[in-house]
Formats: sequence, structure tokens, C-alpha cells
Amino acid sequence: MTPVTLAHALPDDPIGWWIYLGTLVLYAAARWFFAWRQARRDGDSHPARTASAEDDPQPAVTGGFRSYRQFFGFVGSAVAVVAVAALTEGRLRVVLLWVVVPLLVTALSYLDFRQARAARAGS
Repeated sequence: MTPVTLAHALPDDPIGWWIYLGTLVLYAAARWFFAWRQARRDGDSHPARTASAEDDPQPAVTGGFRSYRQFFGFVGSAVAVVAVAALTEGRLRVVLLWVVVPLLVTALSYLDFRQARAARAGS
């Protein structure tokens, strides 16, 4: 038997952890921005406070995802990242990942925001 060579452990260097943390911060900042922009469009007197107090009233019903759209968005994003990582190398890989990953994270946060907004409108 051969060992699994594609599996990666958690990063040993601080840069890897900063990348993971940066991805989470980007998701949270994008989600907050979308909520702030919606509150501002709705004429809220304190859009920042409203965006910070946003809560999802709907529990996750399909595994860890609220809808199949979120699930397929997550899977599609993972496939895109794996395809870029597998089909490119060197500087091109780094540049593409630095462009593609933030775009996908922002798109997923917008999808989550829309799902939460639809759940609030339905209740």
C-alpha cells in the first residue's frame, strides 16, 4: 500500500494559519457588508448596528447547509480551487488562487446572506 500523498496536515508555519484566518475574516466581513448595505437600503437609522445584530432564524436543514444551493455552491467552489491547484503550477497557481479563493468566499457569503434574508422575509 502506498501512503496518501494528497492529504495535507494542518499547517506548521504561521503563514498557513494566517491564510485560514484571513479566509474566515473575509467571509465575515463580506457577510457583514451585505447586511449593512441591505439595512442602509431599507432606511435603517443605524445600519451598522443592524448588520452586527443579524442572526439566522432558520436552522440548518440539509446537513450543515441551509439549502441545496449552498451545498452545491460549496462543492463547486471546492472543485474550482482543486482544479486551479491541480492544473497550474508556480506563480500562475499562486496568482490564480489569490484571485479565485477570495471571489469564491465572497460569493458564498453573499449566498448565505441571501438565504438568511429570504428566511427573515418568510417568517
